[in-house]
Amino acid sequence: MPDAPLDVVGVGNAIVDVIAQAEPALIERLALAKGAMTLIEADDAERLYGEMGAGIESSGGSAANTLAGIASLGGRGAYIGKVRDDQLGTAFSHDISAIGVDYRLRPATEGPPTARCLIFVTPDADRTMQTFLGVSILLGPDDIDPETIGDAQVTYLEGYLFDRDEAKEAFVKAAELAHAAGRKVALTLSDPFCVDRHRTSFLHLVQGHVDILFANHDEITSLYRTESFDEAVASVAGHVEIAAITRGAEGSVIVTGNDVIEIPAEPVAKVVDTTGAGDLYAAGVLYGITRGYELDVAGRIGSICAAEVISHYGARPETSLSALVKSRLG
Repeated sequence: MPDAPLDVVGVGNAIVDVIAQAEPALIERLALAKGAMTLIEADDAERLYGEMGAGIESSGGSAANTLAGIASLGGRGAYIGKVRDDQLGTAFSHDISAIGVDYRLRPATEGPPTARCLIFVTPDADRTMQTFLGVSILLGPDDIDPETIGDAQVTYLEGYLFDRDEAKEAFVKAAELAHAAGRKVALTLSDPFCVDRHRTSFLHLVQGHVDILFANHDEITSLYRTESFDEAVASVAGHVEIAAITRGAEGSVIVTGNDVIEIPAEPVAKVVDTTGAGDLYAAGVLYGITRGYELDVAGRIGSICAAEVISHYGARPETSLSALVKSRLG
């Protein structure tokens, strides 16, 4: 790819994360879908927030977490996501800028408030997410800045944003701008429920506009309507240049052409919270790709980043990923 001032620009839902520990009994009493991401309305967001214990609040959203990981690795990133001119919007803008991510989109002056995601983490390290998307879902083609897209080696699209037609149009516009500038386009499928809702649109996007695909086992098998992981891998190999597919404790595979590269999971003393594992894995892989590493090394960097984030609460690294990767890779 031609030289670029940015490694990656992410496009996604700009969300303030609220993360708190929770017992399984609370999940059951609140009738939440354990381990899944569920979209909720403003009233439910207020009610559930009142049920949460003390927690951590920070700028979040899947693609924003990935860009935070890239910044911690020493990479150069930018982010496109919509917030309101309210308290949480100000907090999001300040937080993501403070960690070294270029955030250029001005806050909206009307519409719903800034989005927030309530994350209940149970003792088994599973996370149950209740998400009020607020103004973030109103991101559309007009919010896609051609200069920002053209400045990045890779444009990274977040599947969670894919619910509205305007967002789909924004994704296609971003992909077309990136390819016109000689850049690459990456997509994360985000969640099997997203795939179930938008399978046809996702397949069209993957086959026509995506160079690098991120998914987990459930997402990739859902996309291709098969229970066989091997069948899904064979299908995706013909649609994208690179597919990076996570398999939890079994590690991940990176598929390119006829090659399937097995990446072992990085050892973790104790899994505390799996929030952000896929996001940080993507950060490591994208950093490796944009810095010219071989795919097996890029995958290893992704595993190191994922292992760090699941060793503590929260979806952002608590140590310098650059230093950590250097120490692990030697």
